[in-house]
Amino acid sequence: MIDRKQCEELDRRDPLAGFRERFLLPEGIIYLDGNSLGALPKAVPARLGAVVAREWGEGLIRSWNAAQWIELPQRVGDKIAPLIGARAGEVVAADSTSVNLFKLLCAGLEIASSRRVILSERANFPTDVYVAAGVRDLLRQGHELRLVEREGLLAALDESIALLMLTQVDFRSGYRHDMAGLTAAAHRNGALTLWDLSHSAGAMPVELESSGVDLAVGCGYKYLNGGPGAPAYLYVRRTLQDRIRPPLSGWMGHREPFAFTTGYAPAKGIARNLCGTPPVLAMASLDAALDLWSEVDMSVLRAKSVALSELLIATVEERCAGLGLALASPREAEHRGSQVSFQHEQGYAVMQALIAAGVIGDFRAPDLIRFGLTPLYLRYVDIYDAALALAEILRERHWNRPEYLRRAAVT
Repeated sequence: MIDRKQCEELDRRDPLAGFRERFLLPEGIIYLDGNSLGALPKAVPARLGAVVAREWGEGLIRSWNAAQWIELPQRVGDKIAPLIGARAGEVVAADSTSVNLFKLLCAGLEIASSRRVILSERANFPTDVYVAAGVRDLLRQGHELRLVEREGLLAALDESIALLMLTQVDFRSGYRHDMAGLTAAAHRNGALTLWDLSHSAGAMPVELESSGVDLAVGCGYKYLNGGPGAPAYLYVRRTLQDRIRPPLSGWMGHREPFAFTTGYAPAKGIARNLCGTPPVLAMASLDAALDLWSEVDMSVLRAKSVALSELLIATVEERCAGLGLALASPREAEHRGSQVSFQHEQGYAVMQALIAAGVIGDFRAPDLIRFGLTPLYLRYVDIYDAALALAEILRERHWNRPEYLRRAAVT
């Protein structure tokens, strides 16, 4: 079993070690919640300060042109594109993941107009299921939302399916779908695919183009470190872009937004998926956060993610044996994203005690303690120390206190 000195040696040899200094990380905190909110890149406060003081304060409305505010959705989208295996002009930053999902569901169902079924797994992220059900009810065209168990997805793909809608990495367990295989199976049956990348982009290589994916959405505030409530993004395969009729036909998606004509004419390409005025401050934060990704080799990132998760699983299972903890994530790394989850009957209280001890993860109902592993700023010693802190909390039952058992509004 690896010890702390060996972890320190791994950190000395880590090719990504230098990126840790590019983030503002509180002293004495081990941050294992990057799959809910990424840490703050040091470049962001300076960029925001310049946008507020100079571009807004001095430039005022002139900055829509002088500072290229109007181009932010496309510029940010082009920075995200290489992280998800897309090309420039195939991604645009806008709105929230849920709004983008709504837009692409409506557009995809119109393209596949002879079919009526949205297929997804029963364990998909609840918001995605809620939005799909809302689209079904709104359209009132006899659409069906068909939810099946994960193991039944391939068998459920038939000629009735309009869209296969899935999240690449499961938010509870970290299970990683075979995107290429499922997309190919959907296409063999004449269905489109719509993937949610919120728990994968920025944590591992994503290959939309080579996998043949049609449509995708994702958020900017998790592994991409864009800040709380950061703008999301959407992807449309280039050959589909001009077939989309936007369900939210706002002025920013118009061919000539400043012509102010009465009739709506969608822009060419990915820009037609825009709707309202972009939130410049939030978009600038995400834009600044994305700059460092041009220096990251995603295969090296993935290798470290796997090594961190293997270390966490091995150390927790050794130190916490017999203490009521069970691995809830796939044991095989190829089936796992960049997170590790464990089950414990008092999972919420255990996590609150762990946070109080300076190790920040999160809890997912009903009984999961979840750790998001962000290779850009996590060290091997962080993982080792977190596992030891968890073992002590379980062994000494530190979680069994009223303040840890009382649930907060955000869990």
